[in-house]
Amino acid sequence: MARATLNFPPPTSCFRQVSHLHRPTTPPSAFHVSSSAATMAHHHPSLEILGGAKDTFLPSLPSLARPYNPFPVFAWNRHVETIFAAFFRSTPDVKLHRECLRTQDDGSVSLDWVPGDDRVLPAHAPLLILLPGLTGGSDDSYVRHMLIRARNRGWRVVVFNSRGCGGSPVTTPQFYSASFLGDICEVVDHVGGRYPEANLYAVGWSLGANILVRYLGQESDTCRLSGAVSLCNPFNLVIADEDFHKGFNNVYDKALSYALCKIFKKHALLFEDMGGEYNIPLAANAKSVRDFDEGLTRVSFGFKSADDYYSNSSSSNSIKSVCTPLLCIQAANDPIAPNRGIPRGDIQDNPNCMLIVTPQGGHLGWVAGAEAPFGCPWTDPTVMDFLDHLERGKSNGLPCTGDLDNVQQRSKKLPLLEVS
Repeated sequence: MARATLNFPPPTSCFRQVSHLHRPTTPPSAFHVSSSAATMAHHHPSLEILGGAKDTFLPSLPSLARPYNPFPVFAWNRHVETIFAAFFRSTPDVKLHRECLRTQDDGSVSLDWVPGDDRVLPAHAPLLILLPGLTGGSDDSYVRHMLIRARNRGWRVVVFNSRGCGGSPVTTPQFYSASFLGDICEVVDHVGGRYPEANLYAVGWSLGANILVRYLGQESDTCRLSGAVSLCNPFNLVIADEDFHKGFNNVYDKALSYALCKIFKKHALLFEDMGGEYNIPLAANAKSVRDFDEGLTRVSFGFKSADDYYSNSSSSNSIKSVCTPLLCIQAANDPIAPNRGIPRGDIQDNPNCMLIVTPQGGHLGWVAGAEAPFGCPWTDPTVMDFLDHLERGKSNGLPCTGDLDNVQQRSKKLPLLEVS
């Protein structure tokens, strides 16, 4: 499968202090729902859809009126679908330009941009930040497909590669985690400062989705993002950890722990003098994600145990405080993000949130839709319809009415990014 050609300029930095404000107990709604919109909202019964913003968002997502039809050969089993998507889904060949961002604690994250977009797109073009899953980065097929679709609709897109992921360097004895929001705060501030006229949005997958939703809850009604999408979010990490050790799920656990150990060993010298509660041998030779978290992650971020880390890092705790328009998409048979961990009650009670649950999909699979089995996930068109809807709403409230349409028209005059 094709991979990116990455260029690496010298690291740059741009920081702002991000305040941690009191979270309101009842988030204000970002929308007014008309009675006509509520009457027209409907969806196919193969999909579970709920949320306080359901009647607002559903009319803008016409694809949800059609049945969810998984591709029959690969989607009959959740593990088959998950593995097929991970290994055999096409990976678009896109040249990316890398920006290394030095964080306030001297850590490093990498931002991958489409080169030349500053010449193509206006300064006010909507900007989409992509947050991959655990150990993931801009080379992952699901990330590339989303990048292609958004960019071809006239969006500026950047992939946020966390510490150690996607070839991003580790420069301090600290990785990223489900609990740590410092890096996403700095990334949002940095890209917002670089494009001050643009509305900012974000899409996160798996652990990236958990981090994104926790960020939305922390920032609450002062969040700089104008909208967000959460995909395959484990939400309740205690429940996810319980299921991770059952049956075939052990295969995923071993694969992810191997990936974590591989990243760790590349930067082992940074950790050789760590004392206290650190268990470096356990982390370096972890046979499970829990081993890695017990030996390193939970100590790095000040938790008493792995269970304490999971309990206090679950984004299910953050939904109540989200004041940003948020679409959550889950698969009922996801082996890594359990259906029983979805905070349905809090999503239903929040006027800014909507949840879609598909009957199949596995984890990061969703081998369904017009491009199945090798093309983009079923979710991608719905995600972009949702984001376009939000951007049109933002534009209609400002002097730049119709800006999104203008951006898309300008992008059509240039060669599109294509899947090879």
